[in-house]
Amino acid sequence: MAQRSRERWIEHLEQMLERAGFYVADTHGVRPSSFDLAARRDSTLLLVKVLKNIDALDAEEAERLLELGRLFPALVIVVGQTSGASELDAGVVYTRYGVPIISEETLQEYLDKALPPFLYASPGGTFARVDGDRLRVLRRARGLSLGTLASVAGVSRRAIQLYEEGAGAELGVIERIESFFGEPIVRPIELFARPPTRERAGSPPPTSSPPEGEARGASPRPRTRTGDPLRDGVLDRLDDLGLEVVVTVRAPFDAFTRTPEILLASVGSLRAALHRAEILHGLARVAEGHAMFVVREPVHRPSILGVPILNVAELKRHRDRDDLLEEISERERP
Repeated sequence: MAQRSRERWIEHLEQMLERAGFYVADTHGVRPSSFDLAARRDSTLLLVKVLKNIDALDAEEAERLLELGRLFPALVIVVGQTSGASELDAGVVYTRYGVPIISEETLQEYLDKALPPFLYASPGGTFARVDGDRLRVLRRARGLSLGTLASVAGVSRRAIQLYEEGAGAELGVIERIESFFGEPIVRPIELFARPPTRERAGSPPPTSSPPEGEARGASPRPRTRTGDPLRDGVLDRLDDLGLEVVVTVRAPFDAFTRTPEILLASVGSLRAALHRAEILHGLARVAEGHAMFVVREPVHRPSILGVPILNVAELKRHRDRDDLLEEISERERP
């Protein structure tokens, strides 16, 4: 992997996801971008960021990625190669600023062989989540007290109680207990399911999904100005039409709306539309929504590569959001 270009690495990951039954949109051609691939299989939508060194993911970039995950909603994941000078370990889930990170090998084992990771890295070391019910059954079947098992594991009695409640345990402790019983006691980490939200040493990696009770696609905060008169004017018009607009940063689109259908809106020149149309079309298909591009210049075609193209005057003629969405649907048709 060390000699592979980033483009070939992304292409390899795309092929890996497609083999596993995902429909994939490659978005890395638009720079800068918070994610490189979007992939859907049934109800699972992923946003994948590819980084050689995961230390390059800073708090601001992580929050942008997580916000996009909340908007769609989608699970976000980073596929990395190293942390500092060290290779990422296979079968281990890492975390930076709430974003789960895995190696290519971990992803491949999960997709190709249905082998989930069991370990996760925290500041205090490498941990696994204990199957508390299984541990309790094994301990009681042997007639062991909490104190006796604590002596075997080299931890406190209270720690054994926590393990039986499903807390995480350090790898060394896990190995001692499993060696004693001769049976596994840990739970796998389902990469494409919502994990627990706690983030501390000994707790499983946090989720990138919306919290329970949060409305799907709800705007997380009031829209801010972009500083671009054309873009702000278009987004203001979308607001006027009854669309709840969220400005996006470092994404292949300029704004996200859900009413209730997803609409990915981009604003710019015809040249930019030609460059982004294929990416927007693929992303809209993966998201099971729509995309459109708004330009200032007159347009002489209804769409580019399946993405509806409207100029500002055409946008202003629409009465409400339903009227706009109807025209977008018409222009999407071949």
